[in-house]
Amino acid sequence: MIPVEFRGFAWRHAGRRAQAVTGVDLRVEPGERVLLLGPSGSGKSTLLAALAGLLTADAGDQDGEVLLDGKPAADQRGRVGILFQDPETQLVMARAGDDVAFGLENQAVPRGDIWPRVHSALSAVGFPYGTDRDTHALSGGEQQRLALAGVLARRPELILLDEPTANLDPQGAQDVRDALRTALADTDATLVVVEHRVADILDLVDRVVALGPDGALIADGPAARVLADHGDSLAAQGVWVPGAPLPHRPGRTPGDPALHARDLALTHPGAPRPALDGVSFDLRAGELLAVTGPNGAGKSTLALLAGGLARPDRGAAAVPGEHRPLHRLPARRLATRVGSVFQDPEHQFVTATVRDELAFGPKQARWPQARIDARVAELLERLRLAPLAAANPHTLSGGEARRLSVASALAAAPGVLLLDEPTFGQDRRTWGELVDLTADIRDEGTALLAVTHDRDFAAALGARELVLKDGKEAPC
Repeated sequence: MIPVEFRGFAWRHAGRRAQAVTGVDLRVEPGERVLLLGPSGSGKSTLLAALAGLLTADAGDQDGEVLLDGKPAADQRGRVGILFQDPETQLVMARAGDDVAFGLENQAVPRGDIWPRVHSALSAVGFPYGTDRDTHALSGGEQQRLALAGVLARRPELILLDEPTANLDPQGAQDVRDALRTALADTDATLVVVEHRVADILDLVDRVVALGPDGALIADGPAARVLADHGDSLAAQGVWVPGAPLPHRPGRTPGDPALHARDLALTHPGAPRPALDGVSFDLRAGELLAVTGPNGAGKSTLALLAGGLARPDRGAAAVPGEHRPLHRLPARRLATRVGSVFQDPEHQFVTATVRDELAFGPKQARWPQARIDARVAELLERLRLAPLAAANPHTLSGGEARRLSVASALAAAPGVLLLDEPTFGQDRRTWGELVDLTADIRDEGTALLAVTHDRDFAAALGARELVLKDGKEAPC
């Protein structure tokens, strides 16, 4: 067990004017289990990175100290395990078992102990495949479980979890929470966890620390007291306080056909079965189709094929007015027909600033400059990205990056918009803004397809549902 202490800690990312967190004085006792709350962009992930010793001098400016067991966090990295928001950034090996074993080998764990610990960790997180599974063939949720297994296998003294269930289907999320309960019952490790959905994690923690929008500490104490004393203000700032009402924006009667998908099928190289096998659907202007199902069901594969971003083994997706299927269209033309938002926001950023990222699509579509400027200004304001207009997209928080990825796909106003987990990483306030923005775009006549585990999002928008299981359409 190790104690954690912030002494007057502040951090400003390189190239940013505002501090991500400011004046944090906080001590976490050995063995405590702490939930870190705050709206998107309040610095929660920054604090976790500081505890993991990952904030280097060339990455920004620091004031104050971050201490683990009385020593600088940068000198204690071997005693810390961290799960990032994007688990793919932690996967370094081609096979699942080797990936979990990698950290143990680097810690010089005795050879005879490595594979029993690998198997134990994979079982604890409910990983559905064997140790030879190709890590590149995993869905986002499966990657998250594998990354968590890598953390638990190392048996760290301080465990840091950055939204550990954000990208999992409901059953997968419950599996991970159960795995955490089991793992934490067998260890005295200190835990600091970031999780937007407060109700899902309260039984795993004994203390809540809340940050305000400016990164300053605003509340600290037992969960029941913090939520009773600060629940209304936290909800107003964007924290998912249990019981807070959600918006409701059902759509009108859909319009003309906007996209046809017929018999879509694809098998990934080396996979034992098709990721998608004979799925067909129609999408109409002014409607939202929610594609749901467990992790690994083929939802993201469907979005890639429907968006023309991958060549199907069988079948095709097409839009009215085009004589070729979408996967045969030139990229410039495809961007004016279908916009896509990927599961990992950073994978679609291609410019050096937020403003340029929003302007990229309209420029490719050859919009007049005045129209581009107006659209960029509108999106910056509506998604509260204006203070970040000059920031590098890769320095944004997880929630900010998601908002930018959605805004950039909307920027060129394509007739069809495909969203892969659009609400991932959002606080309650920005979640509501995304619901309103999605509803507005839908009501203007855009056809939308959203791959999502977020049933609240689908319900708020009155979405039609397409359920997938094992690559095939399943009953709702």
